[in-house]
Amino acid sequence: MFASDDVWLGAMVPKRWARRAVTRNAIKRQIYIVSAAPDAGLPRAAHVVRLRAAFDRKEFVSASSDKLKSAVRAELQQLLARAARSSSASSP
Repeated sequence: MFASDDVWLGAMVPKRWARRAVTRNAIKRQIYIVSAAPDAGLPRAAHVVRLRAAFDRKEFVSASSDKLKSAVRAELQQLLARAARSSSASSP
């Protein structure tokens, strides 16, 4: 389908789950940073990361807080590890 053998990544952070634009942008930045790391292990394909639950504004007061960044990173690392495991299990 695609002519190149690169890893493509898209990020969707709906306003429904992260009301403030600064929070949505911070989450997207974390998605791109974590997935660009050499140990991400994503297979060559087109991937979309979509936020499916809210980050509570009462718990994460600031979009630039270390607490929010570490929570997003932890979830992303779990997601990427699961994607890498499923792609290696389906490979011959």
